[in-house]
Amino acid sequence: MTIAALLTFYGVCVAAASLIGGALPAFMKLTHRRMQAVMSFVGGLMLGVALLHLVPHAHAELGSIDQVARWTLAGLLTMFLLIRLFHVHAHEHGDTSDLLDAHHPPHEGPCEHHHEHHDHSPGQHPFSWLGLALGLSLHTLIDGLALGAAVVAEAHESHDFALFGLGTFLAVTLHKPLDALSITSLMAAGGWTRRAIHLANVGFALICPLAAIASVWGLSGLPAGQHAALGCALAFAAGVFLCIALADLLPEVAFHAHDRLWLTIALLGGIALAWCIGLVEPGHVHERHEHESVSVGAPDHHD
Repeated sequence: MTIAALLTFYGVCVAAASLIGGALPAFMKLTHRRMQAVMSFVGGLMLGVALLHLVPHAHAELGSIDQVARWTLAGLLTMFLLIRLFHVHAHEHGDTSDLLDAHHPPHEGPCEHHHEHHDHSPGQHPFSWLGLALGLSLHTLIDGLALGAAVVAEAHESHDFALFGLGTFLAVTLHKPLDALSITSLMAAGGWTRRAIHLANVGFALICPLAAIASVWGLSGLPAGQHAALGCALAFAAGVFLCIALADLLPEVAFHAHDRLWLTIALLGGIALAWCIGLVEPGHVHERHEHESVSVGAPDHHD
């Protein structure tokens, strides 16, 4: 299997996950508890991938923790502003009947905090989904660039073929259904036809794979030894993942009074998966690459 074949496999999986997520409401009942468990698990996975994979790889490429910190902060702030500008991620789509059945008066809701999106119906306007779709399209474009950068980085650091970028791939793949679901749910609430919703879902699903291909093509064409852009891209992606986990996914579940234990277990499960992925990386290539870079660049004190 070549890198092109691996990227094709990743792209098909990401697109399929996005398509399935967008079509879920037509096939199954999405309960509040299921949505919260998925969000907690994916939040933990993205947190782990950012800190255990993307940041170390970025440091290996840049050789400067200061540069890594600056680009990580840039990615975090960019995604934070994107979330605020476009109100990206309306993930609260789960049917709460499974919670109301377990509590006596309906007004004693399951959550201790207030969600703005519970107070109004943004999908009532036919075009209210466009702002969300634009924001999520920019977001998924960044996800695709991050996936491509992760594949190039791990391929660059190892001569043996492996599932390069596996952690980033899983984080992106498991997060795409939530994004697609947000768009199609608002379109359905706005009265759009099934055909229009399907076309929007397909278009959204293709953005990430195409961005990943463009990222690999652009970064692979860099001259040997000039991979500072790759390190910057990885650090930026780490900041994006941190923001998604800490400012978007996890706050949705952090203050819920119900299922605290199971949501915490789901969070730790996501982090554990990110850590386990590091065990199957070929010899912790980013650590070896970093040591080689330091030894080559170290001054000779015997002169």
